[in-house]
Order: sequence, then C-alpha cells, then structure tokens
Amino acid sequence: MKEQLHAEYGARPLDTAHPRRAPMHELISTILSQRTTHEDEEAAYHELRTLGDWNAIIDAPVEQVAHAIRRSNYPESKAPRIQATLRQIREHAPDYQLDFLADLPVKDALKWLTDLPGVGVKTASLVLLFNYARPVFPVDTHVHRINTRVGTIPRMGEQAAHRALLALLPPDPPHLYELHKNLLRHGQQVCQWTRPKCRVCVLRERCDAYAIYGDRVPSFSVK
Repeated sequence: MKEQLHAEYGARPLDTAHPRRAPMHELISTILSQRTTHEDEEAAYHELRTLGDWNAIIDAPVEQVAHAIRRSNYPESKAPRIQATLRQIREHAPDYQLDFLADLPVKDALKWLTDLPGVGVKTASLVLLFNYARPVFPVDTHVHRINTRVGTIPRMGEQAAHRALLALLPPDPPHLYELHKNLLRHGQQVCQWTRPKCRVCVLRERCDAYAIYGDRVPSFSVK
C-alpha cells in the first residue's frame, strides 16, 4: 500500500527539526480538530492564543475560552477540557515544554499524553510522531476508513485500529509518517466517506470493498 500511495502522491519526508507545529500547538490544535474542518481548527487555535499565554488561558473564564474557540465544533465541552489539560501539563512541566517525551519509552509517553483530559491515542500519536519521530501510527477517520475498506483490518473502532495497524507496520517513523500523510490525502481526495471515487483509486485492485461492490461502495460505517 505504501508503495502505491508513494507513486501517486510522492514522498512525505519526516522532518522533526522543522515540524509543521510546535508540540503544544500540535496538541491543542488536535483537540480542537475533533469534528472540525482544518480551516476552523486553525482559526479557533489562533483566536484562543489571543487570550494570552497558556497560564492566561487557564485563568480565563471558561465562557471566554469557549467563545474564543467557537469556530471549533462543541466549544462548550472542549473549553473546560483544554483548561484541564493545560493545568495538568503545568503540574509536570511549568514551562509547557514537552521535549521530555522524546526520552520516555514510547508506551510511557503515550500514557502520559492520554492521561491528559481530552487527549486520546490519535492526538498523542500525532504529537509523538510529528514532533519527536517516535514509532507510533496516528489513525484518524481517513486512515481508519481506507484500511477497513481495503481489508487491512476488520471493522473495529479507531482505538483498537491504532493497536492493530501498528502491529502490522514496521517501527520506522519515516515510513509511518509518509503512510499516514498519504492515506490522509487519499481519504480526502478519493476514498471519501460517501461516494468514494473507486474508478481513479490506486488501491482498488487490492480493495475488499471494491471487489464486493465495484463502483458502488457504500458510505462507510464501522458497524
């Protein structure tokens, strides 16, 4: 699969010296991204930061934080979770520097992050792979959908899919990063939630869903 996606979308080098976002930005933005478009996620993050530094965001009224992130879906539930997450980070890292995660065993780094309020395994994996080149594999809705349709994994929830897919993949961060990024692009452009564009899909010859349904692959569901 990686080779076919590489041929279609090209190389995606992992560069932790110049990651797309700083670790705290990656962490908080990924919390904001749940059920939210990338454009609205970025807008919510940047308005959140107008409230001040992380300590100022902790101290702000929760209603003010919710208003700042209103471009993100469910701001009323995300705002208190973000503040609780920041408080817990401050207890361990008052300077909000997360670089200690690079030196922890991977399972301990994942546990530390997923113990934060509102942080699931996908968010934790994104931070560890993108910022610290740790051998983890983030499974978002696109990665989950494609691998289920193709038949790499049986139908299961995203939480279980993280473990199942990682067990099948080499513990090589550049490999995992490129595969994640190219699956994301493929899911956005071709293997969409409804009406996937099977006729132009580079994975169709190995896809279980295409073998069964042809060009009429149904909308995706984990049930």
